[in-house]
Amino acid sequence: MTEKTQKKLAHLFDATQCVGCSACILACTQTNYPEMLNGEVAGWNWLPSNIRKITVERARRPVQILVQCQQCENAPCISTCPFGANYHDPETGLVKTDPSRCVGCNYCIASCPYDVRWSHPETGLPMKCMGEGCHELIEQGRDPACVAACPVHARMFGDVSDPESPISRKLRAVKSEKLLPEKGTKPNFFVVVSK
Repeated sequence: MTEKTQKKLAHLFDATQCVGCSACILACTQTNYPEMLNGEVAGWNWLPSNIRKITVERARRPVQILVQCQQCENAPCISTCPFGANYHDPETGLVKTDPSRCVGCNYCIASCPYDVRWSHPETGLPMKCMGEGCHELIEQGRDPACVAACPVHARMFGDVSDPESPISRKLRAVKSEKLLPEKGTKPNFFVVVSK
C-alpha cells in the first residue's frame, strides 16, 4: 500500500540529449559503491552501479536508454518482500530498503519488472537506486550523483507534485513516457525518446 506523501520525487532521462558518455554510471559507483570501482555487476558486465543500459524500439529504430529504480508507487519489490525491508519513504515517496530487516532473499530483485536491482557480491544484499550516498545528497538538497554528473543535462530529478518545480516544467514541455505501463507499477521515472 502506498502512503500519502507531501513530495513525489522522480527522475527524468532524456535519450534525445544523452551522448552515451557513461558519466552518470561512474558517478553512481563513486558515490554509492566506491570500494567496488574495480568490480562489476554480475550479468550486466559493467561497474557496480544502479544504472542499467537497455535498448528499446521506438518508431522502428533502436534507442539506448539508461534506467534505474523507477520509484514505483505500486512497487512489486515492496509487496513481495516477506520481511518489510522495502518501503516508501513517507517524506519523499522514494522506494527505500532497510538493510537491518533484509535477509538477502532477493525476492525484490526477481519481482522487479525493470530488472534494475542487483545483488551486492560481498554482502548478498539487494542494491538499488538510490544508494546511501545519493540519499545523503538529497537530504542536503542536492541532486543525485547521476544528475549532477551529466555533462549534457540529459537527466533531471525533482518533485513532480510541485507544478512549478523544474522537472514538472520540463515534463510539460516535452513528450515523455513511462516504461512498461502495462505492469501497473505506476513508475516515477520519465523517459524522453523523441523530440
